[in-house]
Amino acid sequence: MWPLPDLSQFIGILFPLGLAALLGGIIGLERESAGRPAGLRTHVLVAVGSALIMQISLDMLRYRTETWNPDPGRIAAQIVSGIGFLGAGTIMREGVTVRGLTTAASLWVVAAVGMAVGSGLYLEAAAASVLILLTLTVLRKVEERFIRIAGVQTLTVQVMDTPGRLGDLASVIARHGGNIRSVSLRGGTAPGTVEITFRLRLPPRADAEALVAELLTLDGVLQVTEEE
Repeated sequence: MWPLPDLSQFIGILFPLGLAALLGGIIGLERESAGRPAGLRTHVLVAVGSALIMQISLDMLRYRTETWNPDPGRIAAQIVSGIGFLGAGTIMREGVTVRGLTTAASLWVVAAVGMAVGSGLYLEAAAASVLILLTLTVLRKVEERFIRIAGVQTLTVQVMDTPGRLGDLASVIARHGGNIRSVSLRGGTAPGTVEITFRLRLPPRADAEALVAELLTLDGVLQVTEEE
């Protein structure tokens, strides 16, 4: 049976868990502000859990005997592979668009931050957290800037709220070479209607006016608004 820790040992255990919670929470706040399914609480839990597992794994070495030779690397490897199942739950398919890959990647790397904290690599964990935040914030702005230059635009379509409308619209967009990046739906201005907003990127030679004209020919389409 392992001995109970004294006060100094308890503080030594609590500090890395608190640091892991802080670093994971900062990254989780960014994901929460972006409206992603895995936000503050999920990232904190992943970071703290990874740190705790690493502490348990390393602590086992103190009680190694001739007949019991624990391998801390084996437990760490299970964290890396196991977090993939949680990340897969954040990935969603909306029409022809896949969303959630960045959030899944942030969960995976937050697990690594927790492992670093649990191993006592505090400086490395803090530096990695800064790089993660820069990637999620600064690079997102850079990406959005270049995407706009490349021709990303928004189409808002008012349609009758009947089955199959979204699929018909996506098919027409695909025929014109459009790459749908996100789709959002909300109630329309008139009863029995819905407003579908597509954020998409068209090829350089695509005819946006022809796309809008074809969308208006579909059954149930009432209005199409184009916004650069």
